[in-house]
Amino acid sequence: MKQIVLLPGDGLGPEVMAEAVKTIGWFNKNFSAGLETSTGDIGGCSIDKHGVPLSDAILKKCREADAILLAAVGGPKWDKVDYAIRPEAGLLKLRKELELYANLRPAKVFDALVDASSLKAHIVKGLDILIVRELTGGVYFGEPRGIEKLPNGERRGVNTQVYTTHEIHRVARVAFELARKRKNKVTSCEKANVMESGKLWREEVTALHQAEYKDVELSHMYADNCAMQLLRNPSQFDVIVTDNLFGDILSDEASMLTGSLGMLPSASLGGIRPDGKRAALYEPIHGSAPDIAGKNIANPLATILSVAMMFRYSFDMMKEADLLEQAIENILNKGLRTTDIMAEGCKKLSTSEMGAALLGELDALKSTKVAARA
Repeated sequence: MKQIVLLPGDGLGPEVMAEAVKTIGWFNKNFSAGLETSTGDIGGCSIDKHGVPLSDAILKKCREADAILLAAVGGPKWDKVDYAIRPEAGLLKLRKELELYANLRPAKVFDALVDASSLKAHIVKGLDILIVRELTGGVYFGEPRGIEKLPNGERRGVNTQVYTTHEIHRVARVAFELARKRKNKVTSCEKANVMESGKLWREEVTALHQAEYKDVELSHMYADNCAMQLLRNPSQFDVIVTDNLFGDILSDEASMLTGSLGMLPSASLGGIRPDGKRAALYEPIHGSAPDIAGKNIANPLATILSVAMMFRYSFDMMKEADLLEQAIENILNKGLRTTDIMAEGCKKLSTSEMGAALLGELDALKSTKVAARA
């Protein structure tokens, strides 16, 4: 059995997770997938129950799992809790403790949603790029950090941007390996012109490329130029690899090219463990959206697309991942929409209705394939 820990979290998290669980159940029933799930608390709901955003017991369960599926954390209810135990700290701890150093953020534009993009249709049509963000190093974790009072009465905030050869090589290796399965092109982004950490990043990515990945096309780009090019000509990119800070910004920018955060999944991968397994966390990139939580109007497709990524990267279930993604594309082509992606002439569905429509499409696709083999 493949062990999956489900972390519904806060806000709309439990609603979208419920539809993802139904999808996993469909593959167990129809493909004997052998996916076994258990549920835990993270974020604000964990603070309410356990006083911390991630308990030791849930962390242990996540360590032992084959994969983790998380929905969302946070909300205004916990705005005044101590910074060290805010809901988001649970997610950061999970990433750090499991050494989930490579964050995969795809930005794919479905043909049916091309008009939802903030850019003109001819610019984004067919767009399919992948941003690989280093996730456990850089300025978000570097020391020293903090806020201090100066002798003259002013205050100073300090954060440290720091990377080592090892940290750069391991995330760049993920990018090169994934590029080999796509268009074989990697763009590495940093600020080598003004930052020593960026200079090191460029040198080490180049060294790794020369040593192990000469067959992959490599180019370098300053991160600010990349931000501009994502709006000017995003189709020039295939795989973008970059550090924690720039990856945070560039991946959010890329996500808006697709038209809705409700359609975008992500994966955070660690290294291969001695038992041959790889720690992996899958989650939609949207937040907890407390303003719409409990209304049955959230889009569950980003969470379900995260399940497809889990099939592909953790369980080597390529056919199942392809089938799931095809079913999602089909229901969009039929004009089925949740509120966030609603367009004129389309049919608006609730969260649960969208989940049911997807299962129906999976049934139809399976029947078609069975008939084709007969």
